[in-house]
Amino acid sequence: MHFWLSIIIFLSAYLMIMVEKVHRSIIALVGASLVIVTGLLNQKQAFASIDFNTIGLLVGMMIIVGVTRQTGVFEYLAIKAAKMAGGKPLSILVALSLVTAFTSAMLDNVTTVLLIVPITFAITDRLDITPLPFLYAEIISSNLGGTATLIGDPPNIMIGSATGLGFIDFLSNLALPVAIILLITVALMVWMFRKQLRTSPQRINELLQINEKTFIKDWRLLKICLFILSLTIAGFLLHQMLHLESATIALAGASLLMLISGENPDEVLLTVEWPTLFFFAGLFVIVGGLVENGVIALVAQKVLAMTGGQLVPTGMLVLWLSAIASAFVDNIPMVATMIPMLQSMGQMSPLPMESIWWALSLGACLGGNGTLIGASANIMVAGIAERYDTRITFASYFKIGFPLMLLSIVLSTIYLYCFFWL
Repeated sequence: MHFWLSIIIFLSAYLMIMVEKVHRSIIALVGASLVIVTGLLNQKQAFASIDFNTIGLLVGMMIIVGVTRQTGVFEYLAIKAAKMAGGKPLSILVALSLVTAFTSAMLDNVTTVLLIVPITFAITDRLDITPLPFLYAEIISSNLGGTATLIGDPPNIMIGSATGLGFIDFLSNLALPVAIILLITVALMVWMFRKQLRTSPQRINELLQINEKTFIKDWRLLKICLFILSLTIAGFLLHQMLHLESATIALAGASLLMLISGENPDEVLLTVEWPTLFFFAGLFVIVGGLVENGVIALVAQKVLAMTGGQLVPTGMLVLWLSAIASAFVDNIPMVATMIPMLQSMGQMSPLPMESIWWALSLGACLGGNGTLIGASANIMVAGIAERYDTRITFASYFKIGFPLMLLSIVLSTIYLYCFFWL
């Protein structure tokens, strides 16, 4: 009974999210409540299913970005970046996509979009063009860049922890396919959006004439923010050596920033995207109901049993299953279920497992580009966009993201076959 009930609640919630008649945060919270009320999880289990490391990371970075935004530095960076690209919308799209991907690899994709999206709106407002193509490009680029390193995306952190694979292992094995996929994807997006991203020569000329330094409103606060942000970034890079979770580092940075800057916490906390955070929490509980009642484990076991213990079929299946699943289910609980399955398989058979782990990483991280709810960065961009009166619908993103995701998995298949399975 609980097995099927967890599936019904999950499918109903996702159907409602896709239809978009009710706000996704309300749907997630109602779904989470039903999971507890019907006994699929008790309250303790429900709270345990929430990834508070993700929630804490988001809160900390939202606070840091919210305070930093007051200085005007995002507007400064927006104008500077646009001027360096000659003020041409398509050139700016390419520049922001590459910057987003690189920053996501060095930090993490959620932090990156928190920094990049405000810059994007400042640029598109100046050029009087739609921000949607830029937002689509930044979602996709952030997930691509995050795939390349150990710290770029939560699934990679989980895989590294379970297998002992380190930063250099991820970089040396995943940076090449990610770079190839990124360049092809950006080129395709330039072609897709070439007719939408047009503005008048007058707008471009006006943009190029602006003195970006005039947008800095508070130099003292800016110096404090940059200092704290540098410390926080250093903490992310060294978090394994420090034995600290990323949420701890982000919240410590946010707390220190409020202490030193003297900002009013009532005002600062208003900058936090609370609906987005509650959507995450509700979604974790709904998926936790699937995990607790054996749905995800059963699916994984059945599918993995189909491969007969052979390397190429197993690798292909792990890659494509994780990609399709990650497009519709948050990749964190999906990877959490797959890891013990693959560990057991490695113990029972002589399969060389390293390439299977790369297949899981590529599938889980790149699969997040498939839908608007596939990865944390996607939901975060949609939440920020709503504050700027711009709505990204599930359907509009799906038309762009899902085909590009499928292409990235095809390219990943070719890469894995040529370098590991041939």
